[in-house]
Amino acid sequence: MKLIIFILLLLFSANLSYGEVFKWVDEKGEVHFTDDISTIPEKYRRGIQEIEVKEDKEEAKKEGQPLPKKQGNNDKDRLGRGEEYWKARVDEWRKKLQSLQERVESLRLNYNDLTEKFNTSKSSVERSTIRNEREQIKEQMDQLRAQIGEAKEMLEKKIPDEASLYRAKPDWVRP
Repeated sequence: MKLIIFILLLLFSANLSYGEVFKWVDEKGEVHFTDDISTIPEKYRRGIQEIEVKEDKEEAKKEGQPLPKKQGNNDKDRLGRGEEYWKARVDEWRKKLQSLQERVESLRLNYNDLTEKFNTSKSSVERSTIRNEREQIKEQMDQLRAQIGEAKEMLEKKIPDEASLYRAKPDWVRP
């Protein structure tokens, strides 16, 4: 009897579909969203949050009539975020990228100055000190270049993919 009542409730209730979206944060504090739990690295699965995205299909299409359009959602993504959110996110990453590039350039100039000093120095002690300084600067530059790559990936791939997942307008994340 309970089964029959359950089936009848399913048949006569509003037709709702739910999408699962998972949110997780990596060791760098970067927030990621996905609808496929298998794409989340194993070490982050314990800390995931499930976000339920509801798509209302309650209004059935009547014969010969188009489905009514939802009003007020044209300028929002699936989570209710608008153009300002997406543009601010892109702008934040652009500023990070620019800052990283400026820091690399500053270190590069410092590295070149040390190279000149190294080439003109005749003292082996001084040359050794300069060599160590240059190696430290080179390591810093390599780290910054890796961060630049991550920032570029965020701007070119991850943010547009996330915007697509949440059905944000593509022009909200374009340069």
